Formats: sequence, structure tokens, C-alpha cells
Amino acid sequence: MTTEDDSARERILTAAEELFAESGFDATPTSRIAERAGVPKGLVHYYFRRKQDLLTALVDRLPDEHVDTESVVVRGDVGESLRRLVRVLDARMSASRLLSHLLYREADTHRAVRDALQARFTAVVDQVRAVIMAASGGLCAVSEVDTAAGLLALAVSYRHAVARHEEDFDEDFADTSRMDREVEFIATALNPSR
Repeated sequence: MTTEDDSARERILTAAEELFAESGFDATPTSRIAERAGVPKGLVHYYFRRKQDLLTALVDRLPDEHVDTESVVVRGDVGESLRRLVRVLDARMSASRLLSHLLYREADTHRAVRDALQARFTAVVDQVRAVIMAASGGLCAVSEVDTAAGLLALAVSYRHAVARHEEDFDEDFADTSRMDREVEFIATALNPSR
């Protein structure tokens, strides 16, 4: 593929992302995508045989959820380690606001999107689990760590899912007090010396 081909494909994906977020997947014809991208309609079908293939390609554009555990862990401090992890995940969410809005909305009607979001949730659970184990030195009971990881992943996912509806998205994400309280509750519950 040449740079010109890459550019046309990227313009198509960007246009699809914007239009799907504005009007929804089903209400957006490929002719509008082509028009917004500034390409012939046939080129949309050249790169993406079916409109569904556009949605699948957009799922692949989500930022990587993997966070290097060592970059966020503070040994002996589960709470601070989890706060650092949440900040990294929030930053990635903030960078893909439009795409996240689109995908959370389309998850109800498109299995590929739902499956991708479920896989991302599982990845967040795994990340939280790894951070707790590393920060605590493995002193927490595995069943409690599993429960805590699931609860924090749910809180983070919920926050990301509803943040797109908030008018003051950036302000809401800047105010981390609620999430900090939830993290502190989990860290306190996991304290092996309690």
C-alpha cells in the first residue's frame, strides 16, 4: 500500500468514526462516509467490503489497554498503585472519546463490538489483579484480589461508558475524588494486616 492509499483509508475510517458517532451505524450510508472522506464511494468498498468491516476496523483502533505493571506499582501501597493505573486508563479513554462513544453505543446491536468491549473489560480486570498482587507483594488472598479486580474494572468501565454523556467530560475526569474513594475502599479491604 502506498502512502496515498494509507491516507485514503485513514480518511475513510475517520469519516466513518465521526458519522457513526453522530448518527449511528445503521443510519449512516457509505455514500456519506465517502463524501466526508473526500473519496469515491467505490473506494470505501475497495478497502471495506461491507459496512460492518468499517466497524470492525474502528474497534481495532481503540488504544491498547495494556499498562506495564511496573510503571504504576508502588510496592506496599495498593491504593496509590491502583490510582496510578486508573489515571493511565483514563488518559487513554480521554484520547479516544469519540471512538469510545461510538463503540459503547453500538455494543447493543453489533456482536463484534460487544465482544471487543468484553475483551477489553477482561484485560482491565487482569491489569488490576496484576497491580494488586505486585503492590501487595502477593500477601492478599487470591479470592479477594479477584473480587477487588472485578469491582474496580466495573467502576472504571462504568465511568468510561457514561463519561461520553457528560457535558463537562474533561472536568469530570479531572475530578478523581469519587474514584479515589472507591480505590481507597478496595485498598483498605485488601489490607492483609486488618
